[in-house]
Amino acid sequence: MFIETETTPNPATLKFLPGEEVMAAGTREFTSPEAAAVSPLAEALFHLGDVTGVLYGRDFVAVTAAPGVDWGTLKPQVVATLLDHFVAQVPLFSGPDASGISVPAEDDDEGIGHDPADEDVVDQIKELIETRVRPAVANDGGDITYRGFRDGVVYLKMQGACSGCPSSTATLKQGIEGLLKHYVPEVSEVRAA
Repeated sequence: MFIETETTPNPATLKFLPGEEVMAAGTREFTSPEAAAVSPLAEALFHLGDVTGVLYGRDFVAVTAAPGVDWGTLKPQVVATLLDHFVAQVPLFSGPDASGISVPAEDDDEGIGHDPADEDVVDQIKELIETRVRPAVANDGGDITYRGFRDGVVYLKMQGACSGCPSSTATLKQGIEGLLKHYVPEVSEVRAA
C-alpha cells in the first residue's frame, strides 16, 4: 500500500490519501485526544504527540500539527500509523458501528438556523455549498458546512485544513461569498460560525 501526501493551503495541515475510501459519506473532525477516543485511528494519530487535529473525508485523512512542529519528523510517523491502520483493516470507529457518534444537525449549531420563510433561499445556498464549495474545499483537505442564514448573512463552519488556515478568511469572503451573492441575490455576507 502506498499513501500519497498533499500539501494544503494551511501549512500546519497535510492531506494523506490512502488510495481507498476512508468514509462512505460526510466528514468527521477530531480536535482533541478526548474526542478521538471513538476512533482507533484518530486516537493513534493524537498519541504521536504533535497532532492537534484530524479530519476524515471520503478518500483522505487531513492531519494538523501543533505550531512549530517539523513535518519532516512527523510525516513519516503519520504515514506509518495510517499504513498500520489500513493494512490491518481496523474499523474507523470503535464498537460495532458508528451509530453512537453524535453529529449536530446543520441548523442546530450555535443556534443560528434560519427563518422558515427563507426555506427556498436556504435550499439554494445548501445546493451551491454541496455542489460547488465542498468539493473544492475537500481538495484542500478541509470541509465546510452550512450553519444558518439570518438577515442576508450565511453562517458556515470551516473544518480540517480550512480551520485556522491563513487564507480561510480570503476564501470565505472573496470566493464563497462572491459565489453565493452571484447566484442567490438575498445573500449579503458570509461569516464563519
